[in-house]
Amino acid sequence: MAFKGRYIIPDPERKIPKNKGGRPRVPVEQRKLTRKQELFVKAYVSRDGQITGKDAALEAGYPERSAANRASELLSVKKSPHVVLAIKKYRDELDKKYAVTYKRHLRDMQQIRDQALENGAYSAAVQAEKARGMAHGEIYVSKSEVRHGSIDSMSKEEVLRELQKLRDEYTPEDDINAA
Repeated sequence: MAFKGRYIIPDPERKIPKNKGGRPRVPVEQRKLTRKQELFVKAYVSRDGQITGKDAALEAGYPERSAANRASELLSVKKSPHVVLAIKKYRDELDKKYAVTYKRHLRDMQQIRDQALENGAYSAAVQAEKARGMAHGEIYVSKSEVRHGSIDSMSKEEVLRELQKLRDEYTPEDDINAA
């Protein structure tokens, strides 16, 4: 920058935008988190849905009286875009690490089955093996029948009619042929 009288003329070769304080702006992706911000991100993401932003701020070491405001600032894209980006990256990392995949599911069920057998928990071993088979999709076929209404909602005449239908369908000849 060159001074010309009272005005500052920007250097055309200088391409780095500056903050109000005159320091070059660091891109969001390159901004470093403070230790408290790191702790906030880890607490907030690892216990997602179980704690509030204020609770995460308290765990990170922010003072009680300002924890709610600090959490609000840390979760704001305008005020702390680097923290919001870190939260997204950490969530993606955990999702990738703990994602349920077909192979991982089968392997885990096999390990559970094996441990259950070693401990003599045969019921748990059977359930784990059944879960593996159901995941495969071709071993167990799940069938269900949904019926609406019940005998309680029928009138006496309707119940008697249905009983007569059953009697008509069942004949003693069926019993003789079956034997």
